[in-house]
Amino acid sequence: MAPTVSGPDPIDLRSTPASPLPALSRSGPQTNGLITCASHSLGIMTATTADVWLPFPPGEIDGLPDSFRYRRWDGEDEFPADPADCVFYVTPYMKSQAVTLRPLPAMPALRVVQTLTAGIDHVLPGLGHLRPGVRLCNARGVHEASTAELALTLTLASLRGIPGMVRGQDREEWRGGFYEALADKSVLIVGYGAIGAAVEDRLLPFECGRITRVARSARTAPHGPVHALGDLHTLLPDADVVILSTPLTEDTRGLAGASFLGRMKDGALLVNVSRGPVADTKALLAELESGRLRAALDVTDPEPLPPGHPLWHAPNVLITPHVGGSSSAFEPRAKRLVARQLARFAAGEAVENTVLITD
Repeated sequence: MAPTVSGPDPIDLRSTPASPLPALSRSGPQTNGLITCASHSLGIMTATTADVWLPFPPGEIDGLPDSFRYRRWDGEDEFPADPADCVFYVTPYMKSQAVTLRPLPAMPALRVVQTLTAGIDHVLPGLGHLRPGVRLCNARGVHEASTAELALTLTLASLRGIPGMVRGQDREEWRGGFYEALADKSVLIVGYGAIGAAVEDRLLPFECGRITRVARSARTAPHGPVHALGDLHTLLPDADVVILSTPLTEDTRGLAGASFLGRMKDGALLVNVSRGPVADTKALLAELESGRLRAALDVTDPEPLPPGHPLWHAPNVLITPHVGGSSSAFEPRAKRLVARQLARFAAGEAVENTVLITD
């Protein structure tokens, strides 16, 4: 069964054939969205001296506990040591899915897989190789600032006509006139996890007319009510800007399809900083080519977008190459997360950001 998880974050990943997933079931609300196996206890883990694989040089990470042997591996052809001795695997960042999953079948002692992305969809196909009780942790807290910053950048650039002005500069054309402001616009955030909340924090100073939040299920957040996905059909027609920041799951794949896009108002802007397959490319192209909608996309399907693809030259679209998380903000936050997680693991405390436990 394909699990449903909370929390998004962009990365350039290529898909490979999926291995069978371990049996999973969702825990109760007290675990805040954690997915666990029906028969597995959420007990505290302890650690003995063993290997930890890191994509960073260990000497560059402050606060690493002395309990482990640290092996640097960032996706090179040669493994740094015998994978059988690894108990904690921090996956490489911005490497292909095949590279990320390659050592997993040879890691029988593994107890934690720590991704450096908020999304975990690229790791799921490799979990069938792991023993029961392995915890998969995402990088909540690492990408919120950078991805939210890009969501705002894409929104402002599109509304204010910046792509056209850049083309005008290349041609020495002075393209004056009136352009749209973000002020007074109605913004709909679809996917209100940590990144969605960070997007709203950055929208607030811009005097938006209204900010509406949507997540998998309804709840109350510090800034106001969060609507359930089932309410989208009534919320979309009122939104001037729709920002997708949801994780890619079976429920969200193709979410922004023909029906979704058809309910958006004429001239509305779709901003996607989640995953490419959350939006139906064919349906989106039809709306762009008709001139009815605009889009700003940090992620596409397929990805990377190949030369000659019609999205490159569709009208009213701004495309960035999946760089929501890959900014100068990434590395210091990632290193702090890794140090914190390993300190907890060495002390026998439960690691943070656990979204799945293998069965």
